[in-house]
Amino acid sequence: MSGRHSVEKIGGTSMAATATLFDNVLIAGRAGADLYNRIFVVSAYGGMTDLLLENKKSGAPGVYGRFVADDDAGGWREAMEDVRRAMQTRNAAMFARPESRDEADAFVDTRIATVAACLEDLARLRAHGRFCVKEQLMTVRELLAGIGEAHSAHSTALLLRDRDVNARFVDLTLWDQDDLRTLDARIGDAFAAIDLATTLPIVTGYAGCEGGMVRRYARGYTEMTFSRLAVLTGAREAIIHKEFHLSSADPKLVGEDKARKIGRTNYDVADQLANLGMEAIHPGAGRGLRQTDIPLRVRNTFDREDGGTLVTGDYVSDVPRVEIVTGIRQMQALQFFEQDMVGIKGYDAAILDALTRHGVWIVSKSSNANTITHYLSASADAMKNVIADLQKTYPDAAISAQPVAMVAAIGSDISRPGLVPDALRALDDAGIAMIAMQHQIRNVDVQFIVESRDFDAAVRVLHKALVEDADARAEGRRAA
Repeated sequence: MSGRHSVEKIGGTSMAATATLFDNVLIAGRAGADLYNRIFVVSAYGGMTDLLLENKKSGAPGVYGRFVADDDAGGWREAMEDVRRAMQTRNAAMFARPESRDEADAFVDTRIATVAACLEDLARLRAHGRFCVKEQLMTVRELLAGIGEAHSAHSTALLLRDRDVNARFVDLTLWDQDDLRTLDARIGDAFAAIDLATTLPIVTGYAGCEGGMVRRYARGYTEMTFSRLAVLTGAREAIIHKEFHLSSADPKLVGEDKARKIGRTNYDVADQLANLGMEAIHPGAGRGLRQTDIPLRVRNTFDREDGGTLVTGDYVSDVPRVEIVTGIRQMQALQFFEQDMVGIKGYDAAILDALTRHGVWIVSKSSNANTITHYLSASADAMKNVIADLQKTYPDAAISAQPVAMVAAIGSDISRPGLVPDALRALDDAGIAMIAMQHQIRNVDVQFIVESRDFDAAVRVLHKALVEDADARAEGRRAA
């Protein structure tokens, strides 16, 4: 089971566009043997994990949030019924055969009833007041997360079978205390008897395994399952299907006509994007593919004929250029100033310990003789706690935080002479004040720190100066 097949991940928004997904990805004009030698790892349908856990953007509580809050007796139960209705409403929209819809609805009922029974038992223990169930909450989160992927994988396999495709629902979600296998062992056991030449596996993005997927990878767990499947089965290519192309900037910011598909890049660039919170691929997932020389392709579900963007380990642009301009709109700059820091070790380690303790994501950092600055993805409240901790240890230090934005110009090789002066000139001409800048020796990215209110304008200005104008000059040279 090596070399001939692809492993493909489908994102939640693409899953929700069921008809397009079948036309452009799952079937896409294939018949007979061409349907096989593919493995699909599926996310929950768009919005479903938000209902189960919490809204990824707004933080509005789902079943898990309501259960943790324990705000009223029926809160989490009502939220669970919302999930059931949402899943069965989606089933009604997808299934033409009543028998298949009934089977899909029964599957949802069984899964929800099983997890709800666990939550009822915990709720009863908690009501006694003599039991602490806090340590079980992560297990609850894991159980709830798995329902979404189980629903989407089961329904997709059913829909494929209704189209006479030999699809198999591969359920990696089920586990208990007596079955804490590793992720690799669970995948190995599940695929030991599957003939990829004649079977199309539809695999849950969530896997119940040792250490817990949500605990270890947060909402990036589907990509970890996808990556390990590709590595363990020796895939020829790993493919991610998204609702957009991997583009030179957010088309909503710079315009659909100005953003362009990247086409080729490398895993180093993918890591930079992940560091900035862009959903290219989870860094842990990318690491496994890179280490085993499996190319990654990012495709647009809604653009069937386009090959997407290919990511490999050894690619370097033949001409130095910026491939993407992106960044973080809201972040915090933590500045630690201590006049007596020069020549004394320990300050940096203490700051890192405090940031780790409070679960703060470090995007970038800089330092000089007596100042260390960290650029962080964190809330203002988290920063107050970090500063309070550090101030206790270093009462004479001047420690402060301020909201900023970061806009980064990224590429596999951005060593073009004049790139940074062009960027600074463009920002200055647009009246955008630069607070700080970092340019690494490896020439993979340049980071510009600006006021949060200037983020959108800075992306547009830098994209024009470093991508659009640079491409226009290159076109002119080719024409000449």
